[in-house]
Amino acid sequence: MVHLTRLNNQPLVVNSDLIKFVEQAPDTLITLVNGEKFMVRESTEEIVKRTIEFRRAVLQGAFPAEYAAPVPPLDNTRVEPEVQSKR
Repeated sequence: MVHLTRLNNQPLVVNSDLIKFVEQAPDTLITLVNGEKFMVRESTEEIVKRTIEFRRAVLQGAFPAEYAAPVPPLDNTRVEPEVQSKR
């Protein structure tokens, strides 16, 4: 679920699985798979960022930490892979 804000400052929580597409011209318009549309204050980039964060949180909870692969940060900074020593 992604927490957003309607244009009238009312909070809104959206199931990110139902988002068909997001447009920004100039306000942000979200269209759901059922055809419902609504405008929010957040930018398209912010909605994408929050959706990715939500999905990461869900997936991290689904797998024990010892089996999870490292997740790169959202800010596109390069992370050098850890070198594992062979025993």
